[in-house]
Amino acid sequence: LSLGLGGCETPVQRQRLPELTFAHLSPFKLDVARIEVISLYRPPLKAPNVEHLFPTPPLKAMKQWAKDRLRAVGRSGTAKLIITRASAVETALAVQTGLKATFTKQQTQRYDLTVEARLEVSSPGRHGTTTAHATRFSTVREDASINAREKIWFDLTEALVNDFDKAMEKNMRQYLGA
Repeated sequence: LSLGLGGCETPVQRQRLPELTFAHLSPFKLDVARIEVISLYRPPLKAPNVEHLFPTPPLKAMKQWAKDRLRAVGRSGTAKLIITRASAVETALAVQTGLKATFTKQQTQRYDLTVEARLEVSSPGRHGTTTAHATRFSTVREDASINAREKIWFDLTEALVNDFDKAMEKNMRQYLGA
């Protein structure tokens, strides 16, 4: 009987989400010979952190941002993007119980994402540093499929890194203009 029932199960069709890139944006041209991306953030790979479950984890998105947005156009010096945080934390939300709750779909999880990074630019006779951070959150309904949940995570990560991009661009123009 269990073999017959198991054979009737329809496998979930996993959706293909696009690659998260920032190549459509103009790069920041830095007067340095090379760019390094350093991650000081180490995902814990356990609850309440869930970034390792994301189709595009925030850390991967930040590295892609650096690859697409930062360009070395100088003859000497180094720019270092130091990623200090790229987390996604899941929190269980309180749900109502009782007859009314039986007939409503409730938000059961909240996802809080945070990215923080520091850009250090060093070349002979010049040094500058700026930082940027961004946070975003979303909640998910109790009946969300894995595909719906992954799409929410993807959209949340994309919006998060776009917020980071705007903050970093503003700070770079203000503090690293030269």
